[in-house]
Amino acid sequence: MTYPQDPNDPYGQQQPQSGGFQQPPSGGYQQPGYGQQYPSGGYPQPGYGQQYPGMGMQPKEGPGLAVGALICSIAGIFLCFLISVAGIIMGHIAYNKAKAGQAEGQGLAMAAFIVGYAAIALNILGFILFFGVGAANGLFR
Repeated sequence: MTYPQDPNDPYGQQQPQSGGFQQPPSGGYQQPGYGQQYPSGGYPQPGYGQQYPGMGMQPKEGPGLAVGALICSIAGIFLCFLISVAGIIMGHIAYNKAKAGQAEGQGLAMAAFIVGYAAIALNILGFILFFGVGAANGLFR
């Protein structure tokens, strides 16, 4: 049975014929009773439900370890090869952290251990030349 559309009700909702309480239609929305959950659907409330990309991730460290490694490696060229060894170790640690996404400065870290290896090679070459030239000239008698 259809009712004529009420001009005051543009959406065509049916009005109860008699006063009193009317049950909602079987497919409609019913407000939940005590202890029941609202039906799911729509979007979750902000801050609840889905995790968005980037939420809960730790921020990256700065390139401090890589910079320190590069400084040690460069200082090892002029001072002592043991400082270069420290630069190489710190450079490898910083490089691995940067590759894993925990820190920045992957290029600086790579430069640090390359310069560290070159510094050790230059120090060894310097010792060989110093003692070789010194022994050849009779400085170590």
